[in-house]
Parts: sequence; C-alpha cells; structure tokens
Amino acid sequence: MFKTLFSLPRTVWLIGLISFVNDAASEMLYPLMPLYLATVLMAGPKALGLIEGIAEATSSIFKLVSGVIVDRTRKTKPWIVIGYFLAGIGRPLIAIASSWAWVLCIRFTDRLGKGLRSSPRDALLAESVGPNQRGITFGLHRPMDNAGAVFGPLIAAYIVDASPIEGYLPMGGCPRSHRRSSSALP
Repeated sequence: MFKTLFSLPRTVWLIGLISFVNDAASEMLYPLMPLYLATVLMAGPKALGLIEGIAEATSSIFKLVSGVIVDRTRKTKPWIVIGYFLAGIGRPLIAIASSWAWVLCIRFTDRLGKGLRSSPRDALLAESVGPNQRGITFGLHRPMDNAGAVFGPLIAAYIVDASPIEGYLPMGGCPRSHRRSSSALP
C-alpha cells in the first residue's frame, strides 16, 4: 500500500497539501466567528445564521456551476487557483470588518471560492491518475483535508491562549486566568 501511495503523482500530493493548509486556515478562524460577531461586532444569532446560510448556499450552488463549466471547457486549474485565491484573500479581511454585513460579504467571497474550486479540484484529482488509483487518490486527499480541519482549531486555541495582548483577539477581552482555566489545551 505505501508503495502505491508514494507512487501517486505530485499533483495529488500538492492538492492534498493545499487542502490541508486551506482547511487549517478556515478552521482557525470560523470556530471563533460567533464569539467575534457577538463581542466585537455586537451582532446577534440572527446575523450569524444569515451569514452562514448565505455562505453555505453560495458554496453549494457554485460547486454545481463550476462542475458544469469544467465539464464543458475541460479546464480545471484556473478555477482551482481562483477558488483558493478568493478564500486566501478574504479570510484576513475579517479582522478589519467593522460590521456583520462586511463579514457576510467576506464569507460570501470565501465560500464562492470554495464552490468554484471544489468540483474542478476533484476533476483534476481524477484526471491525474488512472481508474485503478482513484480510490487511493481520494483516500489520501480526504484525510489530508480533514487533518487540516483538526489542526486549525488546535492552532487557534493555542494562539488565543498564548496572546499576551488583552483585546487583541476576540477572546483577548477575557481575563488571562479565565482563558487558561477554560482552555481545552494544557
């Protein structure tokens, strides 16, 4: 099995690594979103529901749209690059958002990127290998993506807990002793 795994094309490994890093970045930020909206932007649960509902609907719709486009054009890489670019540029802007409406726009952009890249990425993975290696290809990609989703919140928890500046992060307003006692990390 390891011989087959390590014989996979570089494209498969690169897409897996990109998915890992992208998911880690997403999961560092989005678990803190409700707290950020409530404490920094003073938005309520309705705003969070609206933001997440629109964001996830956008992602789902554009997965279908990008899949149809890729089937017709047979071009995957531009859609993958645009999708990851939109996500990468949008996430840091949340830190300077002055209202929940700006967060909605940024989340919309991020999920638009996810929608545009997901189907083309899967098509590229399938095209990169023969039919007899597609199972192991997707079997490698999914765990790499999921590992990013595990490491992201762990990194975020560490950053929030280790932050020396009160008020710097959404949790920064909490007394340091409270942050330590309620932290999931030692």
